[in-house]
Amino acid sequence: GFRKERAALEHLRGHRNIVTLYGVFTNHYAANGPSRCLLLELLDISVSELLLHSSNQGCSMWMIQHCARDVLEALAFLHHKGYVHADLKPRNILWSAEEECFKLIDFGLSFKEGNQDVKYIQTDGYRAPEAELQNCLAQAGLQSETECTSAVDLWSLGIVLLEMFSGMKLKHTVQSQEWKTNSSAIIDRIFASEGVVNSAIPAYHLRDLIKSMLHCDQGKRASAEKALCSPFFSIPFAPHIEDLVMLPTPVLRLLNVLSDASLQCEEEYEDILEDIREECQKYGPVVSLLIPKENPGKGQVFVEYANAGDSKAAQKMLTGKIFDGKFVVATFYPLSAYKRGYLYQNLL
Repeated sequence: GFRKERAALEHLRGHRNIVTLYGVFTNHYAANGPSRCLLLELLDISVSELLLHSSNQGCSMWMIQHCARDVLEALAFLHHKGYVHADLKPRNILWSAEEECFKLIDFGLSFKEGNQDVKYIQTDGYRAPEAELQNCLAQAGLQSETECTSAVDLWSLGIVLLEMFSGMKLKHTVQSQEWKTNSSAIIDRIFASEGVVNSAIPAYHLRDLIKSMLHCDQGKRASAEKALCSPFFSIPFAPHIEDLVMLPTPVLRLLNVLSDASLQCEEEYEDILEDIREECQKYGPVVSLLIPKENPGKGQVFVEYANAGDSKAAQKMLTGKIFDGKFVVATFYPLSAYKRGYLYQNLL
């Protein structure tokens, strides 16, 4: 798997939604003798962990859209290069705090389309029907008629997005007889039960996008490029406060720090600004600091650090600190929005 993964990552270098390979080294101190290791960029939280935090209520539409778009961009690129990932699942989609996007990792089972060298691809619960069939035949010592193509990746992503929306693990659902006979009805049911929480129209667009990835017939399944054209991606969503706590970025947003009175008095405002800068610089150099005096964002403190490592340290230490008699709430904030001067209105 090592040589294969290395070759795949070298071919796929340079795409922002695919993990970056920095190099290769030998670990001479491994328990089973020297082993070859890949040196990859450090990434943050996985979709698997995000699902644990959102269990039973699902992820926000902003997060689902962000993840879907990023992974589809990665798939469109690698499918264009002739590669199939072949092991897409929540554990293999990680957040990059520095680049503010989701990235695809673990190319150990990937193969060039038409040159599949292992019979057992994909993980239980995220395995496309054609890969399932191929497995069963291989166990019986038989050859499968149909080749697994890049369409297997779209199936897996469809399941991941359905899990993000529902907040449920769907392994048993997708292995049930009912799913095999009428998966569309099960998807409708999931969306109908969730419809109370999520507004109707975006949810229907997401439902149709997921259905286009979960056709049992791989020939009818949407390609990554086609899926990116879904109307679901043209809807502007704002992140929830939980999203901004979960997904680190180089920008910190402090709430519950300033009262209206201190915003009015210029002298007090300058003093507080200085105090906050001093406190925040304990965790790393502060690139910029912003405290809007008007809405949106009135009285919130935005602190931009040079990197996400510093902002993560600051977030940990500042949360729950008492400043001016009030408990501080520290979340992250999208750097891209901050740079554009875009402050989300509704975040709760």
